[in-house]
Amino acid sequence: MSTGHILILGAIAGLTIFLGLPISRVQSLSANARAGLSAFATGILVFLFWDVMSNAVDPLDADLHAHHWGPFAGLAALGIVGFTGGLMTLVYYDAWMKRRANRRATPLVGPGAAAIDEFTSRSWMDLSQPAVRLAFLIAIGIGVHNFGEGLAIGQAAASNEISLAVTLIIGFGLHNATEGFGICGPLTGEGIRPTWKLLLVLGIIGGGPTFLGTVVGQAWTSNAVSVLFFTVAGGSILYVVQELFAVNRRYGHPVLITWLLVAGVLAGFATDFVVTAAGV
Repeated sequence: MSTGHILILGAIAGLTIFLGLPISRVQSLSANARAGLSAFATGILVFLFWDVMSNAVDPLDADLHAHHWGPFAGLAALGIVGFTGGLMTLVYYDAWMKRRANRRATPLVGPGAAAIDEFTSRSWMDLSQPAVRLAFLIAIGIGVHNFGEGLAIGQAAASNEISLAVTLIIGFGLHNATEGFGICGPLTGEGIRPTWKLLLVLGIIGGGPTFLGTVVGQAWTSNAVSVLFFTVAGGSILYVVQELFAVNRRYGHPVLITWLLVAGVLAGFATDFVVTAAGV
């Protein structure tokens, strides 16, 4: 299989993320359905956190078992930096966005007067809304994770393991299809109907890095790069999971939330079984 074909298939594996995004435009969902989708999205992200951290730890385990102390120490330090950076960057970014939103908010006005915001239509990318911000943070975390998946595809192709590369493409493609639910979970939960332009941007942020990772992985292999991107993704996903847990608690349906959370985790494992069956 040519390099061009591998890259095309890598792009397709990332773009399947668009399959789950349109659910956020459905307006007839009940409160229970919105709560369930938010919990399902959280479950998928809980699985992704386990998935990316497992992939990050694998090279460290290999060096540890081989008693390669120098490479182990280097990768461990890189992993700590990546995880901390991925987590704290989103913490500071979200705090900064909240401060901006508060500064831009129209102050209270007297009785009978209308606030300027009442006459201003919201932008298609209104980051003053917490649900929109959270959707972007989820897309960023998933995008970093998908870059790591693209690296795996590219490295398999570079090693002439074409059947493994194709299996990875199919597995990651199925897997990414569920990630669209993860991105749109906060929007659906708050009853926000996003524009197609917003969904396009979120899909590119979340799915596009799979193609970029395939390009890099096919041209250059490095355990250090893999560990860095997987740990950055792990830190990012941990932050958005904690935010989604806070959102889910506000719905007040603990039994429904927990069942759909379990369903999301199981869906993540189910789509990952295709890749595991290849012996990866």
